[in-house]
Amino acid sequence: MTLQVLRRSLADQRTGLVLLLVLLVVVFGSLIPTFFDDRFVVFPLLRDVATLTVVGLAQLAVLSIGHLNIAVGRMAAFGAMFMGLAYEQWHLPLYAGLVIGVAAGAAIGALTGLIITSSGVNSFVVTLAMDFALLGFVSLVYSELTTSAAFTTKPAGMQELRTFSLADVCVGPVCGTSAIPQLAIFAVLAMLAVGYLYSRARTGREMLMVGSNAVAAELSGIPVDRRIVGAHALSGGLAALAGFMLAVTSGSFTATIGSEFMLPSFLGPVLGGTLLTGGAVSIIGTFLGTSLTQVIRQGLTMLGASVQSLSISLGIILLAALSLDRVRQVISERKAVRR
Repeated sequence: MTLQVLRRSLADQRTGLVLLLVLLVVVFGSLIPTFFDDRFVVFPLLRDVATLTVVGLAQLAVLSIGHLNIAVGRMAAFGAMFMGLAYEQWHLPLYAGLVIGVAAGAAIGALTGLIITSSGVNSFVVTLAMDFALLGFVSLVYSELTTSAAFTTKPAGMQELRTFSLADVCVGPVCGTSAIPQLAIFAVLAMLAVGYLYSRARTGREMLMVGSNAVAAELSGIPVDRRIVGAHALSGGLAALAGFMLAVTSGSFTATIGSEFMLPSFLGPVLGGTLLTGGAVSIIGTFLGTSLTQVIRQGLTMLGASVQSLSISLGIILLAALSLDRVRQVISERKAVRR
């Protein structure tokens, strides 16, 4: 019995990611002693992992129904634009602006879902068109309303959120650790919410059924169009949250926020076990896949790798992840035939 449990654990993709992650951390730590520096390496690394995990969850939301969101980065910029407006033009506090930006991201995501369901056009084409439309719209707003192509007003609490760690959060005599940024709290909350949606809530389970077989889901009485719109709204809202986290990290709200989100948005979920064809997601796997890619990026950067080498490495990782996704799909289809 114990041997069977061990075999299942080793066969689990997340176990493999954990082992590979630990191995890479040990290797990079051995080659580069400063790799374990709390403030200058670990802290910013975990801050990036937190932001890109939320980006991965934004892509995971539409992957669950078998769709893609090519505009995930522009939706992050769209939501962040409303946050910048809230802080600079409307003088709202930090979290009020965050709520407005996330709502704006969810709204543009829902609009994308409505276009897909009403037109019947593939999600790739619609989100690609939305990406170009938002690129022009967001740039136009920044050029009209700002002088430096950025909203630079920092509401109270933003600077602390950027630089403070959990060591600065104390409950009685107990304090957190200096290596974990406070910004990671947003990623944890997003993971808990999305995890609950897909594991406990009826809406999330119906989204997965739509991803598995949309025709069968509709025949079963599931409101397929509403679930598609809901998945895209969730994707847009999470993208906007990631845009906020990136803006906090950089210190300002600019039109270029999210421009590098597309590749990481796929790497985390696909490496973690989320199927491109829909019907299966992995929230923990998304976090592990994102962590793995960021550790590789950080380690190679500290070893002196060029930007081109990093791009090649991440491209190879994505190609391997897509290959593994196809292998998993073939295996599951063969098992279904045997049954």
